[in-house]
Amino acid sequence: MADLLPHLTAGLNALAGALLLTGGCLIRLGYRQAHRRVMTAAVATSVLFLLAYLAHHVTAPVFVFTGQGVIRPLYFAMLVSHVGLAVAVTPMVALTVWRARRGAFERHRALARWTFPVWLYVSVTGIAVYVLLYHVYRPAAA
Repeated sequence: MADLLPHLTAGLNALAGALLLTGGCLIRLGYRQAHRRVMTAAVATSVLFLLAYLAHHVTAPVFVFTGQGVIRPLYFAMLVSHVGLAVAVTPMVALTVWRARRGAFERHRALARWTFPVWLYVSVTGIAVYVLLYHVYRPAAA
C-alpha cells in the first residue's frame, strides 16, 4: 500500500487542480451553483489528498532527490516554494470557503482572487515534484 500512496496523492492532487480550474471557469461564466458544487469537490479531494499524503509520509522512507546539475537547485526551489505555499494556502482555502458559506460573497471574492492562484500553483508544483522525484530522477532500487 505504501508504494501506491505517492501515485494516489498525485492523482488526487491532479484531480483537485482540474476541479479548481473548472470551478474558476464556472464562476466566470456565472454558473454559481455549479461553481459551488465543483469547489466543494475540490476541497473534499484536497482533504483526501492531505490524508493520503500524511499516511504516505508516516509509512514510507523519504526519497532522496538524485538529480544533479542545474535541475537540483531548481527542484529544491520549487519544493520549498511548494511546501511553504501549501502551508499558507490551507487556512486561506478554509477562510475562503467559510466566507462563501456565510454568504459574504464580496469578502469571499476578494480572498479567492489570492487563494485561487496560490492553490493552483501548489497543485501544479506538487505534480511536478512527484514527476521529478518518482519518475524522472527515481533512485535506483536497493
